[in-house]
Amino acid sequence: MPLIPFVPPRLRTLALIAAGALASVVQAQNSASDAAGCLDAWDMGAAQLQGEWTATVAAQPDAALLQLGPHPEWKGTVKGTVERAGTRHAMVGDVNRGAVTLEESANGINISGTWLGEVSDDSCAREIRGDYQAGDDAPTQPFVLRKRSP
Repeated sequence: MPLIPFVPPRLRTLALIAAGALASVVQAQNSASDAAGCLDAWDMGAAQLQGEWTATVAAQPDAALLQLGPHPEWKGTVKGTVERAGTRHAMVGDVNRGAVTLEESANGINISGTWLGEVSDDSCAREIRGDYQAGDDAPTQPFVLRKRSP
């Protein structure tokens, strides 16, 4: 008596197809779990914008530190501070489909600086690049924000 019973050719073909499909599903699940901790730029929200960020702005010698948390009044936005060269300004902002808008205020009333950027692809929502403008008539300068901590 044979160890492997006779299996009709059609059933063998179906079994091989099913085994191949199962292997593909397992591989896709493993790939998804590897990337589970990496958020796509398009999916970044206010929660991922919260935390400490280091900012470098072209033509400015020192880096700035942004500390952002949830805005107490406006759901889906952030509020915090930007510190540079011994000064601290209030800051508010949001992110929508990878587009980031941050506004700073030296006096807490008027906008004294605007940061418009895009979440960098393949950065796991930990890098933002764009243009900074210090006031209405000032030229824009490229900036890079890099997340320091959640």
